[in-house]
Amino acid sequence: MSGFQVFLTAVQFISAIILIVLVMLQTTKSEGLTGTIGGKASATFKGKPGLDEKLANLTKWAAIGFAAASALLYYLSIHPKA
Repeated sequence: MSGFQVFLTAVQFISAIILIVLVMLQTTKSEGLTGTIGGKASATFKGKPGLDEKLANLTKWAAIGFAAASALLYYLSIHPKA
């Protein structure tokens, strides 16, 4: 295993832990079936993003980092150096 693969494995592990923590910190958007049928009025125009929006944005970037590290590790395992 090359040094780059070890680095990518560390990035993948760290991003997986961060992703798990971020998903667990987020609040639910509705109250199950009741929220789906009744629904809640949400504000269309918002000011500064709140904690939920920031957590959603961080979760998105952690997921992108995890997917990119996973794809690169897969590619490097399929095409090792000759």
